[in-house]
Amino acid sequence: MSFHRLPNVLAALLTLAAFPATANAADPSIIDQALRDPARAKDSQQDARRHPADLIALSHLARGQRVLDLIPGGGYWTRIFSHIVGQGGHVYAVWPAAYARLAARDVAALRQVATAPAYRNVTVAVQPQALPTAPVPLDVIWTSQNYHDYADPFLGKPGPDALARDAFRLLRPGGYFIVIDHRSAPGRGMADTDTLHRIDPVIVRRQVEAAGFVFAGASTVLDNTSDPLTGKVFDPSVRGRTSQFAFAFRKPGGDRR
Repeated sequence: MSFHRLPNVLAALLTLAAFPATANAADPSIIDQALRDPARAKDSQQDARRHPADLIALSHLARGQRVLDLIPGGGYWTRIFSHIVGQGGHVYAVWPAAYARLAARDVAALRQVATAPAYRNVTVAVQPQALPTAPVPLDVIWTSQNYHDYADPFLGKPGPDALARDAFRLLRPGGYFIVIDHRSAPGRGMADTDTLHRIDPVIVRRQVEAAGFVFAGASTVLDNTSDPLTGKVFDPSVRGRTSQFAFAFRKPGGDRR
């Protein structure tokens, strides 16, 4: 490791030390069953780097629950969620229209997935506004690598803090807001959201707690100390291997822990 990166790495380790691991996580047998679904043959090739079991455990997701997968991309998480919540639950895969215009192929593909009998508990929606809505109170809201986008012009700059407040409104008491995103260098705040597609985890925690959430745990499985944190996430040198943080936040109340 080069000495010029040592301060960044130390700062990241100190930050993580402040984030305790979550307890009483989602039932691992249900997660394992969902991951072993033969229909996931292609998706499962990504599991080693995406660590789905570890990350979904943060959400306490269970049978019969309702989860909103915000900006779901190719539907990697959507398909897993569908099998975890079962036909008594529901998955809302939601894009803001401004993002959907850039991801038309993903939207069409996931809409096709939702027509299959195995995924009849999935609703795919493109919503006109940046901040999501849902027809019922939710148990989990999940955003992977897109929290930072809410600071950027193409979404109208509603602000990640506005997304956190919206998530608080949509979740039922005891519900979980899961934020996974590309880590910026310590102290950068939101300065790199549009240029590098990164955000400082310290400001994320500050914003989400200010919205009323209680910090409920973190996972370090997506940490990568070889990522200098100063390059664009699409650069071939780090694409698919960026250092990411994964936080769980809980809306107070309810009977979930």
